[in-house]
Amino acid sequence: MNTESTMSSNPIATDEQHALERRALALLKHPELQRTMQEVREHWLRAAAPDEELRARFDAAFEEVMFCAAVWSLNQDPQHPKVVTITRLEHHIGGLRVPGSRYGIDNPDSVYRVIPISGSERYLIRGRVPERRLTENYFALWDANMHSVAVFNGQDLVLGPDRSFTIEVDADPPDGRANHIRSTPTAHEFYIRDVLLDWERDRINTLSVEKLGPAKTPPKSEAEQLALTARFMRNYADHTLRWNDQALKKPANDLAFTIDRDTDGALRNQLYVMGHFRIADDQALVLDVHTGGAKYFLAPITNHWGTTNDIVNRTASLNLSQLAANADGSHTLVIAMQDPGVHNWLDPCGLHAGILTLRWAEFPGGRRTPDTRASSRLVSLAQLRQALPAGTKFVTPEERREQLARRARSYAWRLQDR
Repeated sequence: MNTESTMSSNPIATDEQHALERRALALLKHPELQRTMQEVREHWLRAAAPDEELRARFDAAFEEVMFCAAVWSLNQDPQHPKVVTITRLEHHIGGLRVPGSRYGIDNPDSVYRVIPISGSERYLIRGRVPERRLTENYFALWDANMHSVAVFNGQDLVLGPDRSFTIEVDADPPDGRANHIRSTPTAHEFYIRDVLLDWERDRINTLSVEKLGPAKTPPKSEAEQLALTARFMRNYADHTLRWNDQALKKPANDLAFTIDRDTDGALRNQLYVMGHFRIADDQALVLDVHTGGAKYFLAPITNHWGTTNDIVNRTASLNLSQLAANADGSHTLVIAMQDPGVHNWLDPCGLHAGILTLRWAEFPGGRRTPDTRASSRLVSLAQLRQALPAGTKFVTPEERREQLARRARSYAWRLQDR
């Protein structure tokens, strides 16, 4: 079980995390999984039929998605649970290169951690919250199909004097227990979101898990693990194709598809607007966003392989703390191939086409308000300034360099190996 003694400046980089990532790297070298990856590669490319530009991004994204499948599949035993972080960027453990593990239209603001759960067992999740509490933090308990069976809001944690907490997880009624999550026979896995709105100041909770009572089964055999990882690999390609299809079947540059549910990893008290863009070198897509009082909003660009682009060194995603607001409190973002000089430039990182998944959360009263909306306008670069609201914030080349340098510095702690 992890303890805080294994953590320092990076609560992600635990001994448990390092051990599992090393194991995933070794697992992927197995000939059986090498064959599976080749099969998945051919299937995915055939089904997606990418153009040359999108195909050029495939190999790097494919490595991440397959590594994510290995990492996630290695933590699927509720008799031997671990706290494991998924959807990370490439990093190093000492001198060992660890691939990224982004997958599933990842959120660059989120640190996602998973814990396998059995509804017939009892667990203790221990941790400590940072001094600056997160704007958004949820412990979502899923069934095997990513449907929420219980959701616990981290804002409701009852803390000790040192900001520590213990969450009891079992199938019994709460019976007055404040930090309690009631599981069900279909409970399969915790999916824990720690959302970093302010990259410079926000930090994540520390977490560990303990299953009460002895393990009832031994860990998976090598054959069982290979079969499970292969299944995850195939599913991840098919899930990405299905999720993208929701956007790609809609007209380009049109933000009209709303996801408001608690399936496929979404949360019912959040709003997702999904679409895809396609722009030429001399065009810009202008996004007009009204947050409706939501404390959290994010606009990321995802490539057709389900991974975000260069989120560290470029403005490939922008959230409320990174955006400049209009005079009326709304926000206007610009997608363009070259820097248009607008502070709110959503950089497509050289891709003329991509997936947009706008996300709102933490609404007043817990539900979206009528003035929560987004729309889009395709304009020529020559007409961009005239198409933007009065008072739009522009930046000089020097200010852009400082914006990007500050962004990279604020992300760096997540990549440290201690």
